Amino acid sequence: MSILDAQHLTHTYRIGGREIRVLDTVSLSVAAGEFLVIQGASGSGKSTLLSLLSGLEKPGNGRIRIGGRDITDLDEDELAPIRNTTIGFVFQAYHLVPALTAIENVMFPAELRGDAAAAEKAAVLLKRVGLEDRRDSFPHQLSGGEKQRIAICRALINAPAIIFADEPTGNLDSVSGQVILALLREFQQERGAALVLVTHNPDIAATADRVLKLVDGRLHRERPHAA
Repeated sequence: MSILDAQHLTHTYRIGGREIRVLDTVSLSVAAGEFLVIQGASGSGKSTLLSLLSGLEKPGNGRIRIGGRDITDLDEDELAPIRNTTIGFVFQAYHLVPALTAIENVMFPAELRGDAAAAEKAAVLLKRVGLEDRRDSFPHQLSGGEKQRIAICRALINAPAIIFADEPTGNLDSVSGQVILALLREFQQERGAALVLVTHNPDIAATADRVLKLVDGRLHRERPHAA
């Protein structure tokens, strides 16, 4: 069963007087529980595609369905609860709130939905990723690997059906990157969530169930991991 379906996505940006087509009629589906990697060179449209699929941006053309619901034309008020409950997002640059402590950053999405157990759930997640003793630290007091573990906890606190990760190891050393990938895979497999991950790292791509490759905004090829 598909958790995500996208059909004929086209997206352009206007720079100066020019229109640049970043995505050109891209279609794809993601099964529940699947680990899909999107690969491509810088400027190929990977991050833009992830932003469209997760509802952070709207496509110029095409349709996107998550959990059977068409999100393409929803306004921000309608999208916000879907992003908060169905989707988890892990960014390369972490995007933690500087004024919040580690545990407050993790709690934030659960508090938005009025979850009375937000603090308890956040504490359990922090312990799980080995950061129980950093719960009251602010982002500027954390290493890159610690920030990304906090970001993963934040993305998972509402038990999303699909997790999007945009170069989640891109700012980390190889050892920290392996830890982050292992955590994402562990949580994804435990919860039966789909994981859609953008990376240029072939070692990460080799662990995926399926790899989708974008070249100049076009879906160039797909292959199963076993191929």
